[in-house]
Amino acid sequence: MGKLFEVIKSGLATSVQDLGRTGYQQYGVVESGAMDGYALQIANILVGNRRDEAVLEVVIMGPELCVLKDTVLAICGADLSPELDGEPVAIWKSFSAKKGQRVTFGQPKIGSYAYIAAAGGVNSPVVMGSKSTYPKAELGGFEGRNLQKGDRLEAGEASKPLKQLSGRGLSERAVPDYGRQRKIRVVLGPDLFAFTDSMVEAFCTSQFKMTTQSDRMGYRLEGPELSHVDGADIISDAILPGAIQVPANGQPIILLADRQTTGGYTRIATVISVDLPYVVQKLSGSILQFEAVSVEDAQKLYVEREILLRKLSLRAGVL
Repeated sequence: MGKLFEVIKSGLATSVQDLGRTGYQQYGVVESGAMDGYALQIANILVGNRRDEAVLEVVIMGPELCVLKDTVLAICGADLSPELDGEPVAIWKSFSAKKGQRVTFGQPKIGSYAYIAAAGGVNSPVVMGSKSTYPKAELGGFEGRNLQKGDRLEAGEASKPLKQLSGRGLSERAVPDYGRQRKIRVVLGPDLFAFTDSMVEAFCTSQFKMTTQSDRMGYRLEGPELSHVDGADIISDAILPGAIQVPANGQPIILLADRQTTGGYTRIATVISVDLPYVVQKLSGSILQFEAVSVEDAQKLYVEREILLRKLSLRAGVL
């Protein structure tokens, strides 16, 4: 326990996040949580935390943090050139940080979202089963907002002596390659009745560019117009992470962590869970292409990733 970080510079948008506020969408409460849930879970495993423990989510331009107690940290996700007292530190690997040292970030190299996990986790109030921040409703995290200069964050209790937690890393196959151009796999539907076969084919074969109108709620894409058979509106229905809506202008929107709980636009497809990190780590201007897969294939890939995460947790001694 005790103070963990003091925020010297806040960065572009640094917040406390975990795996999200599940079970409350029926009441209109946004799920929120990490944009890249895989990177968050790996960061926690590397420092001996439960996979769903709270961390700091960093967006493109990172913060400057003063370490207030000896700890072990891991930074996973985007490579935003992290440093400890001016010396580069490796991502996807845990390292020791001493009281008084400073964590900073430099030039963004690959990706958009990085996660700073600390041994014991970030200790903030649990609101509806989660520590995640949803600033629009001032819910969760640190006073319901992104971090600001002067904020002082508290740490939980480390699961093991710090010397046993430092220096942990991943095999190369477990580290995502965000920089490689790859097709984003989707399950088509559920509103295919709203599109002709040619429009579905255009969606699966065309290139789309991520626009600057993109945030934690969703990424707006720009590409060939996906016209509707008879309008873009449907009876409002639940919105899953990765759902791809097509409003009246025919330009897709991929709904993400801070998405609305329900929506009334047609959904042409949903990004499969294991490919969501490759979407959220894109920068504006990036090109996306989609590839349709079956529900069974999506489930198989999800199970394979879950088995990997559980094996890593067991090896790290994380319950």
